[in-house]
Amino acid sequence: MPAAAAHARASPRLLAAAARAPATVLADLGSTRGGLSAAEAARRLALHGPNALGGEDREPAWRFLARAASNPLVVLLALLAGSAFVAGDAATGGLMLAMTALGVGIRFVREWRADSAAAALRTMVRVHATVLRAGTAAEVPIAEVVPGDVVRLAAGDMVPGDVRLLASKDLFVSQAVLTGEPFPVEKHAAADAGPGPPVDRRCLCLLGTSVASGTAEAVVVETGRRTLLGRVSDTLEAPEPPTAFDVGLARFTWFMVGLVAVMAPVVFLVTGLTKGDWWQALLFALAVAVGLTPEMLPMIVSVCLASGAILMSRRRVIVKRLDSIQNLGAMDVLCTDKTGTLTLDRVILVRHCDLLLREDPEVLALAWLTSHFQTGLKNLLDRAILDHELVREHVPHAGYEKVDEIPFDFARKLMSVVVATSAGGRRLVAKGSLEAVAARATACEIDGVIRPLDAALLAEVTRECDALGAEGFRVLAVACRDVAAQPSYGRDDERDLVLRGYVAFLDPPKDSAR
Repeated sequence: MPAAAAHARASPRLLAAAARAPATVLADLGSTRGGLSAAEAARRLALHGPNALGGEDREPAWRFLARAASNPLVVLLALLAGSAFVAGDAATGGLMLAMTALGVGIRFVREWRADSAAAALRTMVRVHATVLRAGTAAEVPIAEVVPGDVVRLAAGDMVPGDVRLLASKDLFVSQAVLTGEPFPVEKHAAADAGPGPPVDRRCLCLLGTSVASGTAEAVVVETGRRTLLGRVSDTLEAPEPPTAFDVGLARFTWFMVGLVAVMAPVVFLVTGLTKGDWWQALLFALAVAVGLTPEMLPMIVSVCLASGAILMSRRRVIVKRLDSIQNLGAMDVLCTDKTGTLTLDRVILVRHCDLLLREDPEVLALAWLTSHFQTGLKNLLDRAILDHELVREHVPHAGYEKVDEIPFDFARKLMSVVVATSAGGRRLVAKGSLEAVAARATACEIDGVIRPLDAALLAEVTRECDALGAEGFRVLAVACRDVAAQPSYGRDDERDLVLRGYVAFLDPPKDSAR
């Protein structure tokens, strides 16, 4: 997929938008910074169709039936049943057809029901985008996004189409689905007329990518199959490779086909030459072919696999392909890891302490400011801070006003907010890993005294933080400094910080973890 995306032919309109100024792009698309009206969006939705790649449509029933009946053994049994009818042996032919139909029918019914259940689950999951409609922000399903829509992007958002950035603030986008690169790429709104592919244009964000950090406004240029991802979607629809069960059953089936293909003619010729009665020789050869063929095998296989699927369904597992049951049962060791398996997946804030590991309400207040005022995706740690029981008691909710934000990114490993205090000053508050915060700190506060953060003191602080980590805590450092008033703030302002303390979190283990 990354290679296909890198060489796919992009939409000419998208490449043209990358080279033009935002105002020109809006004019070309018949839109404004306030977005489209609801009526115009509905008209364009009817014109361009839903913003989907077409991969969510269910397969028709005949394809499930064809897949169930495409086994070579099923075809062989059908041919032998037909031969039995021609030879006048209606009982044998009817029995073989009944066994074949029963096996195919069981497989078809189970897989069709499983696909129906999976489709019902998909209807419960809908990804939305924040779209400006006549200047008002609204959450709409991504399928209803149309060219010309102005969308707002924040950390954790999926890019709802191929878009041209209009404005951005410390925007980093993960393009791994298109390029295979694990690290987010910085994007900005300046025009980019470079010769590279769309994934390299810094002013373009593409369908299938996601916002790792920062915020932005963008106008949608292409949707659905006209996007870059849509143009390479055929590579995502390659047939699934056969399972070990498929391979084993196919080998056995072709062995039986070869055996019948050899034995039946030999028996026919030998019997005909020795007895002189070619009609009886044909019937005898047909009887040998029927005897060699395991008529019950398709039904037995389907019944066994269906029984496994029923047992799995009782444990709330949907088996879409019956053949996967054998693969699951053939496993010796299954290694898996998921948040919430051993722990409650409910992070709680356990400690908020100064550099001497003493409880400090001011550290909690500083951590609350960063979590409360950030516009990006609030993770479990932020929610643990906001939900802490002492927030209402020790945090002065009034008296602060957000001025600016420096969002989190994976290179810095911290985020900051700038707030206006009740005294009229401005304070930058940073929260992140100890290494990232300490690298930008020149002092620390202990017992109300500001002290230089020299190497010896930093080593002691690091040991205390490591001690918390050894107890199973996830530790973040908190720092701050007063800053001068200016129109905006960036990463260069995260300097000369005063290290204030830590917040420590714990994801408690389940009672059943042992």
